[in-house]
Amino acid sequence: MSIWIIFKLLGALALLMFGMKSMSESLQKMAGPQLRHVLGAMTTNRFTGVMTGMFVTAAVQSSTATTLMTVSFVNAGLLTLLQAISVIMGAHIGTTVTAWIMSLSDVFNVTYLIYPGFFIGIILIYMKSRRIMGDFLFGVAFLFLGLITLKETSFSLVEDPVTGATISRFFQQFNESSFGNTLFFLLIGTVLTLCVQSSAAIMAITMTLCSTGVLHIDQGIMLVLGENIGTTITANIVAFTANTSARRAAFAHFIINVIGVTWALILLQPFISFVCSIIGFDRTISSDAPGYAANLVKTSIVLAAFHSLFNITNTLLQIWFTPYIERFVCWMIKGKEAGEEEDFRLHFITSGIMKTPELSVLEAQKEIRSFAERMQRMFGMVRELLTEKDMQKFGKLFARIEKYEDISDNMEIEIARYLDQVSDAHLSDDTKHKIRAMLREISELESIGDSCYNMARTINRKVQSKQDHFTEKQYEQLHQMMELTNNALEQMNSLMSGRKESFNVNRSFNIENEINNYRNQLKSQNINDINNHEYSYGVGTIYMDIISECEKLGDYVVNVVEARMGMRQKEA
Repeated sequence: MSIWIIFKLLGALALLMFGMKSMSESLQKMAGPQLRHVLGAMTTNRFTGVMTGMFVTAAVQSSTATTLMTVSFVNAGLLTLLQAISVIMGAHIGTTVTAWIMSLSDVFNVTYLIYPGFFIGIILIYMKSRRIMGDFLFGVAFLFLGLITLKETSFSLVEDPVTGATISRFFQQFNESSFGNTLFFLLIGTVLTLCVQSSAAIMAITMTLCSTGVLHIDQGIMLVLGENIGTTITANIVAFTANTSARRAAFAHFIINVIGVTWALILLQPFISFVCSIIGFDRTISSDAPGYAANLVKTSIVLAAFHSLFNITNTLLQIWFTPYIERFVCWMIKGKEAGEEEDFRLHFITSGIMKTPELSVLEAQKEIRSFAERMQRMFGMVRELLTEKDMQKFGKLFARIEKYEDISDNMEIEIARYLDQVSDAHLSDDTKHKIRAMLREISELESIGDSCYNMARTINRKVQSKQDHFTEKQYEQLHQMMELTNNALEQMNSLMSGRKESFNVNRSFNIENEINNYRNQLKSQNINDINNHEYSYGVGTIYMDIISECEKLGDYVVNVVEARMGMRQKEA
């Protein structure tokens, strides 16, 4: 019997976590792009940053989602670390809304919402235009179904003569208000949140244990404080292999909550008494006293109120010290050494916590932007290689270009693999279109890398075979062609780093036409120059190979621009 109850508890917890995940993902799909714009625009100072973090987290019901978006914006240079810290503080307040939603199950019978939610949800899911709303209703229904099942099963567990007595005896050992017992429950809350990777799930368990009378409200509050630390440790583990900005933001997340828990422990008893007095909850009432059952019903509301008041107070106290928190995390986590961009490492795509498709697409877009910038740097090396006379420097530069060629191949494979994983999720039509466009972008960017490497190999072949030097006129024409090609790359990167609504695509098309016309002009002139014996046929062939490769590179650039702008690929 006890084993069956344990499995039922685990199943109820799974229902609860699945409901939270479905609800959060649906909300992000419905309002993801708008929330990202809000996050980028409404962080002019620390106070608007807090309000923004609070609003976004309350809207998507996930502080993890808000934190990931914030870190992504820091990496992209759209937010400073100082602004990110204020947004994270706001996210701590916004996430307390989840606890209030859970406490509803103690205020009235949410069974009346569950089954209508499932019924309406399945109808909307089969209506393609309303599918995301259907997913949201299913998530809410699963959330409340998991909560009710969790509470009913917990009551069964407590009422069982053997199991109930064992659980009661275990927790009664820690009833004494000692510092050791306080730290014990703080640690339990931290470890459980770290294991489950969901503070909302542990909050639900805490509410259930307190509302059944198994856990005293003081012990439940310590679990809540532990959950606040546990959720930040998870973020730090995920950010461990990420870039400096991500690690600093995650560490700031941890520091803010550790400071908060520290002052809460110092003022614990008066703070708990204040919250209980607001709700009208009696902490001292015994289990055999009249009104005990009615008092017990308020425990979930007390926990939700404590969670909210703790995070609001913590934010109000620390918001004035955000510059010092920023300096501290920057001092603790040093910046990377210069030149590290030549090591193959994805900067924005990280593994660990399961993210929603909306956030995954945002990360992939930032990674593709980094890919495009690397390809322009690679082309800059080719331009240097053309005029490098020192053979030792020439060899090192060619080796760097070879390394960048390997990087471009690996980036294409890894980003494509990541997008393929994202494609397995339940996606909106808009997200599917974005992923198709991004797959085309990375393919064309890898082709740009191939073109750069082909030019470098051609130059290297000329040097190694000790062919005659290009004439001054050829050098001038090569530089002019490469300048046009670099202009095309600059336009491409301008689009990648900005918003496509404000991008003038005709400028890219005009540069491509200039490159094509100039290539045709040089091709005809090259034949005449060879016939006039101005240089050898071998030199002319190498010269035209470089010119033609520049023209191909220009075509790949236009293909990237078309993909980003959502334009169809031209027929060959």
